[in-house]
Amino acid sequence: MHQQLNKLALRLEEVEAQLAQNETYNDPELVAKLSREQKELTPLVEQLRQYQAKVRELAGLEALLGDPECRELARLEYDGVKEQVEALEESLRQMLLPKDPMDEKDVVMEIRAGVGGEEAALFAASLYRMYAMYVEKQGWRLEAAGVSETELGGFKEVSFLVEGAGAYARLKHESGVHRVQRVPETESGGRIHTSTCTVAVLPQVDEVEFHLDPNDLRIDTFRSSGAGGQHVNKTESASIRTRTAPCLSSAPGSTSGRQRSRRRPSPESAAARWAAGCATSASVPTTSPKAG
Repeated sequence: MHQQLNKLALRLEEVEAQLAQNETYNDPELVAKLSREQKELTPLVEQLRQYQAKVRELAGLEALLGDPECRELARLEYDGVKEQVEALEESLRQMLLPKDPMDEKDVVMEIRAGVGGEEAALFAASLYRMYAMYVEKQGWRLEAAGVSETELGGFKEVSFLVEGAGAYARLKHESGVHRVQRVPETESGGRIHTSTCTVAVLPQVDEVEFHLDPNDLRIDTFRSSGAGGQHVNKTESASIRTRTAPCLSSAPGSTSGRQRSRRRPSPESAAARWAAGCATSASVPTTSPKAG
C-alpha cells in the first residue's frame, strides 16, 4: 500500500508541473483531464502526508519511552497518537479502493407516481422537494426538465438535472421504488394508505461529435404504377427520400450484398434519373384519345 501511495504522490507532482506550463493550456481537453486528476489525487496525498507525520511522531514517542525522565509524559501521548495512525491508515485503504468512473458525472433524475392515485402524486411532489433541498444544501444546481402536475399540487411525473461534483456518487443509490405509509390528505376517514413512487437516477453522458458521411446516404426513387398523367407527375415529385445505407453481407458465397451494391444508386445518378423521369412524365399526354 505504501509503495502505491508514494507513486500517487509523485504523479500529483507531475500533474501540477504540467498544469504550471503555459503550453498545456493550448489543449483544453488535456487541461480538463489534468484538473480532474489533480482534484482526485490531492485529498489522498494530503491524507498521506498527515499519516507520515503521525508515524514520525509515533516513532519519536517510542524513543522517549526508553528515557526514564520522559517515559511517563511520552506514555500519555503514545496511545492517542497510535490511534490516530491506525485511523489514518484505514482511511487511506478506503481511499485506494476502485471508484465508479461515473461517480463524478452530473445526474438526470425522474420521479413517477406509482400505486396510490392522487396520494402517490403528492408523495412524488414531496420526494422532489426533498431532493431539491438536498441539492441546495450540497451547493449543487438543479434544473427542472419536465413536470406533469395534478389538481392538488402533486406530480404524476417530474424530471430534472442535477449538476455538481460527485452528484452521481451521492444519488445513484436513490434509484428504485420508494414507499410511504401515512394518513393522506385525500383521506377523510383517517385510514392509513400505502403509496409508491419510482425514482430513476442516470449519469449524464458526455457530448460526442457526430459526422454523417455523404457516401453513407442512399436515395431511392419510385414511380407510381397506377393511372398516368398528372397522377404520375405528382407521385414522382414526392417520392425522393434519404436514409442511411444498410450494412451489406460479406459472408463467403453471399451474393445478396453484391446485388444490392450494384442496385444502389449514387446521389448524383439518382438525381439525374429523377430529373429525366420528370421530363418524360411531363411529355405524356394527359387526355385519352376519343373512342371510335
